[in-house]
Amino acid sequence: MILPSDLASPTPIWGFDGTVPGPVLRTMAGERLSAVVENGLDQPTSVHWHGIRIDNAMDGVPGLTQEAIAPGGRFVYDFEAPDPGTYWYHSHDRSWEQNARGLHGALIVEEAEPWEGADRDLVLLVDDWRLAEDGSIDDSFGQMMDWSHGGRLGNFVTVNGRSKPRIEVRPNERIRVRLINAANARIMELGLPGTRTWRLALDGMPVPLVEENEPVWLAPAQRTDLLVDILDDETPKTLVLHTNGGPFEIAEFAVTGEPVRASFPEAIGLPRSGPSLPDDLSDAVRAELLMEGGAMGGMAGAMHKGRMMDTRSLVGKGYVWAFNGVADDRGKPLARFAKGQTAVITIRNETGWPHAMHVHGHHFRVLTRNGEPTGDVAMRDTTLTVPDETIEIAFVADNPGKWLLHCHMLEHSASGMMTWFEVA
Repeated sequence: MILPSDLASPTPIWGFDGTVPGPVLRTMAGERLSAVVENGLDQPTSVHWHGIRIDNAMDGVPGLTQEAIAPGGRFVYDFEAPDPGTYWYHSHDRSWEQNARGLHGALIVEEAEPWEGADRDLVLLVDDWRLAEDGSIDDSFGQMMDWSHGGRLGNFVTVNGRSKPRIEVRPNERIRVRLINAANARIMELGLPGTRTWRLALDGMPVPLVEENEPVWLAPAQRTDLLVDILDDETPKTLVLHTNGGPFEIAEFAVTGEPVRASFPEAIGLPRSGPSLPDDLSDAVRAELLMEGGAMGGMAGAMHKGRMMDTRSLVGKGYVWAFNGVADDRGKPLARFAKGQTAVITIRNETGWPHAMHVHGHHFRVLTRNGEPTGDVAMRDTTLTVPDETIEIAFVADNPGKWLLHCHMLEHSASGMMTWFEVA
C-alpha cells in the first residue's frame, strides 16, 4: 500500500451533501428517519441503509425494492430505526463505482435510554481509495482483474475523509469508538495501541463485554463499537491498519489537557437490544448457497437469465461468480420463508477468495464453521467466509419482503454474487 501525504491537488469526489463521508445522521431507537435523496449524478442511484431492520420498500435495492433514482430525480426514504447501534448508508446502484467515489456515510441510532458508559462518542469511518499520481480517483472501474480476484483495493487510506487526522483526546478519558469499514473490498485489521479496549458491539448489535486489546478484523461493510480508555502515560495512541507492507498509522490520538479523572471506573457494556435466536432450531427452514467462480475457481459455466453459458461468455457479459450455479439472476429466490420462521442457510465457499456475506433486513448468528460450533453469540448482518469454508447462519425471518443476500466485496456482487430470499 502507498500512502501519499502530499497530493498535487484536491481529489474530486461524489458525496452526499458534497462531503465525504456524508453527514453523520443520528436518530433515536424507535423513531422515524426521513431523508430526501436528490440525484445530481449523470447515472441512476439509490441509498441502502445498511444494517437497519428496515421496511422493505425503504431498503434501497433497485430492481427488487424500488426503481433506481434517475438523474435529476428524487426519492424520499422514511423508516423507523428499531435498534440502537452503529450503521451506515451507501449507494446501492452501481455501488462498485459510486461507493468508491465517496457516496457513503455513518448512521448512528442512539439508545432510547441514554447509555452513560463513556465520556463521549467518536465515529471513525475508514475507507481506502485508489488514487492516480495526480491525486484524482483512478478511473479503472470495471476491471476484470479486480472483479475476479479480491475486488478493488485502494492505495490511500482515510479516516473520516482525511489522511491521518489528528484527534484530540484527554488523559484518562473513556471513549465509545465506532469503527466502520466503508471500503469496497479491503478486509481491515484495525488496532488501537497505547489504549485499553473492550468490544461493545458488532454490526450494531451488543456483545458481551470482554477486554480485547488485540486488533479487530472488519470485513467490508462491518462495524464494531469499542470502549477505549486513553491511558495517562507516555505511550503513543494511534489507530493502526495492519495490511500488506504495514502496519500503517492512519489516525493520531493527541493526548492533551487535564485528566478527566484520577482512575477509571469499572467498564460497563451496552444494554441488550435487537433480534435474538431461539435455542431450538429443529423446526428451522433450511437453504443452501454454493459460491463458485473467480480466478483459480475452476467454474466451467453458470446460468444467466435462463441460459446456460460457459465462462468465456459470462466474462463477456461481466460475470465471473455464481451462486448455486446462477450468475446474478433475480428471477427466482434462494428461499421463501413464512414470517416468524427460523431460517438456517448453509454457505459453501468453493472459491479461491474470501467473501463478506451480507443479509439485508435481518441480523443472523454464525452457528458453525466447517461443521464445528462457533460458540459465537454475536448477531450480525455481515460475516467473512474464507476459501474452502462452509458456514451455517441462522436468523428469524420476521421482516416481510424481498431481501438481498450478497457478497459485500462490491465488485464480486456486481459480477454474479447476488441472490435474494422472500419473507411472507
